[in-house]
Amino acid sequence: MKISFTGKQYISLASVVFMLLVWKILSLHFKSDFVLPSPEKTLITTLSLFLDGNFLKTVGTTISRGLAGFIISGMLGIGTGILTGINPYVNAFLRPILVTIRSTPVVSIILLALIWLHPGAVPVFIGMLTMFPFICTNVSDGIRSIDNELVVMADFYRVSRKRIVRELYIPAIMPFIVSGASSAMGIGWRAIIIGEVLSQPRYGIGTMMQNAQTFLNADAVIAWTIIAVLISYLFEKTIRWAESKFITWRA
Repeated sequence: MKISFTGKQYISLASVVFMLLVWKILSLHFKSDFVLPSPEKTLITTLSLFLDGNFLKTVGTTISRGLAGFIISGMLGIGTGILTGINPYVNAFLRPILVTIRSTPVVSIILLALIWLHPGAVPVFIGMLTMFPFICTNVSDGIRSIDNELVVMADFYRVSRKRIVRELYIPAIMPFIVSGASSAMGIGWRAIIIGEVLSQPRYGIGTMMQNAQTFLNADAVIAWTIIAVLISYLFEKTIRWAESKFITWRA
């Protein structure tokens, strides 16, 4: 099978090579693995993590926290977003709350959550609270983007409410849901890792990063960071794949 590359893909590849080159130069400059290990040493460390007996449990626990936070925020965000999009009074009531949640530093919320919750529940709570405003706002914008004249016309011709929801509302808000989910997952994933770093549950990528930092294992910190980035990338690709499969009307 022949694999072809476009000009943009070559530019992206050149960007990756450039970052690795800068990384290598800086590692040679500092001359210390405690400050910045070389790319090849970090690669070996990353591969060695896959052989660790607790690797799957560590990664799986973090992924489960991310999914739990995403699902909870998705259900709350879609439901609340529909209400705020339909009812301007609900929107006026909830908007200051959403702005407050978005504006509050994540660290402040984590410190309070450490007082209120079990360490294992802190990352889920932080992820949910971080992702919720993105999904809610996007769904609300999607509802308000619907042409009201189409709704009036559908009512005039006595189109069933079920068909209106299926063929008008859902196609209108789905792109907004996907966009909000993609943004929420990117931001929420980082918040979950930070929550694990500070709450120190038994298993979690953030916990392993904090442990590596305690013993000045910079290569392990970067290795776990690479794994976290790869997982986040896979999540985003999955969301985009779902968009291409289920939102066929956009084509």
